[in-house]
Amino acid sequence: MTETAIDVNNISFSYGKLKVIDDMSVAISPGTSYGLLGPNGAGKTTLIRLMVGLLKPSSGSIRCLGKAASRELAHQIGYMPQLPALYNELSVRQNIDFFARIYGMKHKKERSQRVDEVIRLVDLWQKRNAHVNQLSGGMKQRVSLACAIVHRPPLIFLDEPTVGLDPELRVHFWNYFEELIKSGSTLIISSHTFDDAAHCNKLAFMRLGKIVAEGSPRELKQATGKLDATLENAFLYFIRREDKADGK
Repeated sequence: MTETAIDVNNISFSYGKLKVIDDMSVAISPGTSYGLLGPNGAGKTTLIRLMVGLLKPSSGSIRCLGKAASRELAHQIGYMPQLPALYNELSVRQNIDFFARIYGMKHKKERSQRVDEVIRLVDLWQKRNAHVNQLSGGMKQRVSLACAIVHRPPLIFLDEPTVGLDPELRVHFWNYFEELIKSGSTLIISSHTFDDAAHCNKLAFMRLGKIVAEGSPRELKQATGKLDATLENAFLYFIRREDKADGK
């Protein structure tokens, strides 16, 4: 295992004249959950797309699992996009099996066993033969998660994985995320909710394409100097400090 799961070195990225990622660097240790927390427009989704090799930085470099980020690493990476990228005309099982094959699981018997396993893990066994267009939003989220982890990747990217989920299902997701981490996987999770952020081992507060603070939830709260500080207090503290430094 490499010393870092991901190395992001001075990357920038723009859509036309709009700079979305601004000279960013970060190193993520293996076997941890790393949260990207920030409002919509902070650059979280773009950063994840850069890390998984779907986009190329205009400057700087990214290494995942010791190799340059590219689509060639797909078999070692699980990616759950913010909006489910599923085939509505296929069943739950057919969708997961399709992604298992895309990720390189060629042995039919082994693949079939693993597909059944993840369907049970996300509690969709009773719906395994239902077409995706018959499912609720929360169920589609579960199918997306199953597709991202079916090939047992060591590095998993989850873009707003709990958006729209009810509280009970959100707890179910986080319990499973913690099991993935215990098994040695590295999770990069984007979110704009402080509830999700509190579960992560380490956090990066993002704003306007920059990381304004980084640390464990406890470290970030302690940095405010207030004993009763929340993550929301900490986020506002670092944003105001950044604005002051910029003369705003």
